[in-house]
Amino acid sequence: MPILPKVKLEAVQKARLEAQARVIKALAHPTRLLLVQELAKGERCVCDLTHLAGADISTVSKHLSLLRSAGVLVSEKRGTQVFYRLNMPCVLKILDCIDPILRKSAQDHLAFLSDRSVQ
Repeated sequence: MPILPKVKLEAVQKARLEAQARVIKALAHPTRLLLVQELAKGERCVCDLTHLAGADISTVSKHLSLLRSAGVLVSEKRGTQVFYRLNMPCVLKILDCIDPILRKSAQDHLAFLSDRSVQ
């Protein structure tokens, strides 16, 4: 079995890391996280997602487009409507991982504030 040259392997690893960074960057907005969480429940049309996000259709479409280009979502046009669905459900595991840490951090912060108010 031939061994790939180190330079080639580094290029492959760099490309993989850049692709992973694109996905993480695509998720890095509260509205996009809301859209991903909603689409985890099932396919939705842009009009429903616009109402849910409380933003205009242009803004929501830009968020959806960014998530689609990162591979997180896929879309399908049906007549005049576009429907989106989650293509990368594993991103929900990232959010599940983050939540307990955020809760612990908030509890620690509250405990710190409580201790300071007693002094």
